[in-house]
Amino acid sequence: MEERPPIKRIGVVVRPNLPEALPVIQQMTDWLQERRIEVLIDGELAPLLRRVTSVDESKLVDQIDLLVVLGGDGTMLGAARMVGARKIPVLGINFGRLGYLTDFTLEELFPALDYVLSGHFVTEPRTMLSVCALRDGQVVSDDQVLNDVVVTKGTVVRMIEIDCWIDSHFVNLFRADGLIIATPTGSTAYNLSAGGPIIYPVMGALVLTPICPHTLSNRPLLLPDTAVVELCLHSHSDEATVTLDGQKRIPLQSDDRILITKSDGIFHLVRPLSRNYFQVLRSKLKWGAQ
Repeated sequence: MEERPPIKRIGVVVRPNLPEALPVIQQMTDWLQERRIEVLIDGELAPLLRRVTSVDESKLVDQIDLLVVLGGDGTMLGAARMVGARKIPVLGINFGRLGYLTDFTLEELFPALDYVLSGHFVTEPRTMLSVCALRDGQVVSDDQVLNDVVVTKGTVVRMIEIDCWIDSHFVNLFRADGLIIATPTGSTAYNLSAGGPIIYPVMGALVLTPICPHTLSNRPLLLPDTAVVELCLHSHSDEATVTLDGQKRIPLQSDDRILITKSDGIFHLVRPLSRNYFQVLRSKLKWGAQ
């Protein structure tokens, strides 16, 4: 555990429509104020709380030393894109159901804050991907993801066709319901449901997993995270889309290209010392359950 600069300002991000989080935030704010730590929160929530500093969400991460996320994994995915390339540690408190990323329970909130404020906490670096969608050579969307990039057929019954290149080498024309490119963090999400492998979260890897491929020999493909993946949609369906972390949806047209590379940004997730990744898997996936 490396020694870190002291934490003076903590930002808070909350899952939308989570009123039960407000008394928790107020209790946490009072606790932190006693330790001379300033709490910054989005301007919409600030009027509902005492002794917090109101900040526009777009400027929040530029002013803090730690980000506390109250919600589930979806809230954490949004926070990851908010943090971007900034080296801000992120502490997740689970108000959701599954919680691969929100490692700490509500009961562990104050011990976790004590742990972080000590300056000797452990973070786990998680790879993020840069995703650029191009149409006729023009950028349609330029984003980052923590979990996955998913190209799907939408609601049409017929399959879509996707050309795939890796490091400028042609790989295959995939005929399938879609294609998933997932980070190790995202390997336990849609990738796992589609038959892809679980990847240890700090491995330098990504996985390409076809969704219901027409050819049964099309299997998930594990790649180094230095690989440059380029996809080209061949289908003429108006309903094909690319979805980023399950949260942002971009409609695709025939011959649109998607360029996927490792991001310069690293998501620094605060990890508990009391649990390891295999304990998390046993708990979340019910391994060994009777």
